[in-house]
Amino acid sequence: MRAIAKRTAVGAGLLLIMPLTVWLTGWRWEPGGNGAWLKALFWLTETVTQPWGFITHVVLCGWFLWCLRFRLKAAIMLFAILAAAILIGQTVKSVIKDRVQEPRPFVVWLEKTQHVPTDEFYNLKRKQRSELVKNQLAGNSEVPQWLHRHWQKETGFAFPSGHTMFAASWALLGVGLLWPRRRTFTIVLLLFWATGVMGSRLLLGMHWPRDLVFATLLSWLLVTWATWLAQKLCGPLSVPVQEAEEIVERDDEP
Repeated sequence: MRAIAKRTAVGAGLLLIMPLTVWLTGWRWEPGGNGAWLKALFWLTETVTQPWGFITHVVLCGWFLWCLRFRLKAAIMLFAILAAAILIGQTVKSVIKDRVQEPRPFVVWLEKTQHVPTDEFYNLKRKQRSELVKNQLAGNSEVPQWLHRHWQKETGFAFPSGHTMFAASWALLGVGLLWPRRRTFTIVLLLFWATGVMGSRLLLGMHWPRDLVFATLLSWLLVTWATWLAQKLCGPLSVPVQEAEEIVERDDEP
């Protein structure tokens, strides 16, 4: 357990560098910026937004199972553990959002520029919030139309970031499960992807830096537990692939 916690803590530390830096510098979100760059970030954030998030989840589950080379029974168990870790994280996120009720940056901006009080905004039902955003931004050239539509869909509370929890959980699962198998390229790619998703949430006006920090820490706790459980139920993860395959072959011998 200690070894798992150490390596997932290293991964969490790497993911925290960006949001902590932004938080400490006092950066505040404002609309505008390079349109092409923002659009690229939007497509990155869409890899976590439904329905694309489900596809991302299935693809990553398949890749993890292939990398770990488990037998069918162990593979099904691992798949269930990975799915449970993600679902538990999203459930905890939803509960915390409803308790904290922190407004999103773009909602605070609407209050300042369009005189829409945040309390009144969040007292509306989801569909009414979406209509309000649509009406308030009609004819606004400062914010691109595709971002209008994104905001209309994302009218919930900010703290913590569900997108960050999803991406950070997969990146940390990569560190926890794939590091012993020396899947360095996959781990680096997952860490960059997760950091990119986190950055997109800031620059699209969806979250504050503290939302990302808390979500990453919560993901670290869940992933450490999930990795330990996977190792306990599915067998050792610290042996190289070739040696693991030899163990499987010996176990299958009569």
